[in-house]
Amino acid sequence: MKKYSVAPNVDVTGWFVKLEDVAPEEVYDAKDDAIAAAEKMAKENSPSLLEILDKHHNVIEEKRY
Repeated sequence: MKKYSVAPNVDVTGWFVKLEDVAPEEVYDAKDDAIAAAEKMAKENSPSLLEILDKHHNVIEEKRY
């Protein structure tokens, strides 16, 4: 199962979409845009897990595809 994550950068001015916690795939200005892109990637690579993280990198939401 592939694991995707959406997490803010240090000053929460951008949002990273990562695969398997390696280098970011993409950086987005808006959280909603990052989540939408990560959901699309996760759905295309099912089975997968999407974790949405807060600024402290705590998981606030999980979605499975």
